Amino acid sequence: MKYKLLAASILATISTSALSATYKLTELESYDGAKKNYISDVSNSGHIIGLAENLYNFPIDVSYINFELDLIKTAYSNLKTNYEKINKEITFTLDEIKNENAAALNPDAHAFMLSFLASQANNPDYQKIGRFVGINYLNSSAQEQVLFDISSVDYDGLTRSVNNLYNAVSEDGVSVGWGTAPYDKTTFTADGETEEETQFVRDFISRGIILSPSGAEVPLIPEFSEHGGISTANDIVKTNSGYVVVGQVSTGIPADRQKNIDDSCDGKDELVSVCIERLNITHQRSGGLFDKRAVMWTLDDNLNITKTQELGLGFTPEDDESESFAYSSNAIAVNGKDIAVGYSSVRYYDRASTIISLPAYYKDGKVTEIVNQEDGWVEGQASAISENNIIVGYASKQIDGAQRYKLFYHDIASNSTVFPTDYFSSSSSFANSINDNGYIVGEGETDVYNTSNRRREGFLYKIGDDKITNLNDLLPCYELDGETRYKYTVSEARVINNDNEIFGVATKTVEKTDSLGGVVRDTNGDIEYESVPVPIKLTPINGEVESCSDPATETYERQSASFPWYTLLLLPLVGLRRVFR
Repeated sequence: MKYKLLAASILATISTSALSATYKLTELESYDGAKKNYISDVSNSGHIIGLAENLYNFPIDVSYINFELDLIKTAYSNLKTNYEKINKEITFTLDEIKNENAAALNPDAHAFMLSFLASQANNPDYQKIGRFVGINYLNSSAQEQVLFDISSVDYDGLTRSVNNLYNAVSEDGVSVGWGTAPYDKTTFTADGETEEETQFVRDFISRGIILSPSGAEVPLIPEFSEHGGISTANDIVKTNSGYVVVGQVSTGIPADRQKNIDDSCDGKDELVSVCIERLNITHQRSGGLFDKRAVMWTLDDNLNITKTQELGLGFTPEDDESESFAYSSNAIAVNGKDIAVGYSSVRYYDRASTIISLPAYYKDGKVTEIVNQEDGWVEGQASAISENNIIVGYASKQIDGAQRYKLFYHDIASNSTVFPTDYFSSSSSFANSINDNGYIVGEGETDVYNTSNRRREGFLYKIGDDKITNLNDLLPCYELDGETRYKYTVSEARVINNDNEIFGVATKTVEKTDSLGGVVRDTNGDIEYESVPVPIKLTPINGEVESCSDPATETYERQSASFPWYTLLLLPLVGLRRVFR
């Protein structure tokens, strides 16, 4: 759940000197089966959940692959050419992958197959690779939380074809998230053909789920479940009588999309589920296959659903619009007063035919936009809401010739929205969490001159201040030896609790590992190194902010008396909650 903001009067009693306290960084235990680890949410009572990606020893099934096809032969030839450019000798053949299990034994062969399968993500003829797994951080260990995956019939372990978004946890440890269905390998013979084809199919695109600490599971099946439907679960709050969960559900299929299904998905030329997946991808620019609405589920203490309430849409579509396009709203977070926040399709203020998606909140049966379109805001979402009805999130508009995101906070009572000063004018910044003390955390771009792939660093901001503070400014300059530069850079601040402890992600340099988990060495036999994300906890401590004044070895200049920035990255992957934008 999101950390709550107390009455506004408390803010007046908070000393700005609190920001001058330094922070102690503690690296949490990472899931040892994956290279990259992230924090998703933390409850006030200390439950921590997260995500991991880049799994080691990802299982690859080659039994069905025709290695004589030009598709895979061309991919191998291209890899060989790239190796030659860097004077690297290729260490495997396609025949060795097919007949000698090279993909499980040779890291180069394994990496090649992973890359090839990823390039065929939308091709039903090839195995599917899931990206994220859920993680519970328990008793100084990181343990996988399985959402929807099942045991594979082709290799040991899970299918690993499922994407899991493990999103939020309540005070007593009940958690929510959503996942895709596992893929099944099946065979299909098209009408008029005699040769069987292997294809990978699944039952649904996404499904929300509630998980209790004891292992109980409650899938959130949408009322409109044709072709599997869609549902997600994004946040949970413990109440006196049970729980409130918010997310998104499918509510129907526009008439034009249904006609596409009727015309194309007859099961003759391709499996019906394959056809549904293809149409959903084809129509992503116009909302996908399903109409989707923000939803709130009410549950009792035993996780029985007692009420399901659709929260609405930010505009009323005309009949022809309803037939041609799929519109959506989504609830990302909720507070104890049943006010949900997220985003919704809305009508553009001076061009009625244009529909955009903007931050919104859901209260008393109404959908209310948060940012002023006339100021140029054209996209965004609300990420969290406090008990005092203060909303935080981000919105985007054209800045210096490019679309940039800016963090905001919004007070429902006064209907006022503030966009704090962030790192610099064209920096994109994202607010993720707010605590009872009025502090907001998130992440923002820190590269002034790099306009494409900008580095992001975590920030801290107190409501009412002039600008954000870079969390890295509150950390040591050096390791304990006083000479080695501090090895962590805070890249994402995900959650801040009532003790002003911050949980998020930092990057550090470690020995580089390959996809099988082995250490990578260069052509001279020397160990290579790489930067990886690790889960962290920042604890405020008494001390002074250090001034790191050596620009030759510092990646950015720390300021001893001033307090720069804060921010976070969100990456929706078809509505990925507050996770990776």
